Amino acid sequence: QLQASGGGLVQPGGSLRLSCAASSFSLLYYYDIGWFRQAPGKEREGVSCIASSDGSTYYADSVKGRFTISRDNAKNTVYLQMNSLKPEDTAVYYCATDPRSRSKCRAAQAMGAMSDNYDYWGQGTQVTVSS
Repeated sequence: QLQASGGGLVQPGGSLRLSCAASSFSLLYYYDIGWFRQAPGKEREGVSCIASSDGSTYYADSVKGRFTISRDNAKNTVYLQMNSLKPEDTAVYYCATDPRSRSKCRAAQAMGAMSDNYDYWGQGTQVTVSS
């Protein structure tokens, strides 16, 4: 199971760090991890991912330069550091993985977009950016 946490209410320009932990096995070391978000009335958007093979990353244009994804294998946790937050970043954020494939993030890098065809999803954490 995946557990996403770290959301909350923050003012525009503020920062939050989301965590995605795997409780049952070391999948975060072996599999790509993706972060997605969904705002009310909008489609789910792929935000960032990190490849298990080489640690390479992908960022959606909407968050590039403001968000940073990282992985701590010892803690079996993937982080999404979010800086310079904007009201349009308000959404429920989910982490996901797919044991069927170790090339999800490399595909996103090549295509310039993330597929949401992931097998396992965390429960989501709410991020609200508002003054």
